[in-house]
Amino acid sequence: MNTLIGVLKELGGLFVEDGAFALAIAAVVATAALCAFVIPRAAPASGAVLLLGCLGVLVMNVMRVPHRHSGAERSEEPGIHNHDS
Repeated sequence: MNTLIGVLKELGGLFVEDGAFALAIAAVVATAALCAFVIPRAAPASGAVLLLGCLGVLVMNVMRVPHRHSGAERSEEPGIHNHDS
């Protein structure tokens, strides 16, 4: 039970920590729902909006995060670089 609670807290933290990400995902879901409501016969189109929109938001979120180096190149303290490899 503790494991399940821990997983749910981590999952919720993903959305709470990055409000812009959560807002963008909510906008994509709302757009897909609106597409499904306005054009009920075009269910594949609303599915495509949902899929491509979520993938686009994910890619933009990953591109926004600074890249990290491997553990061998990273030191314990920020701002201090380990160059004696």
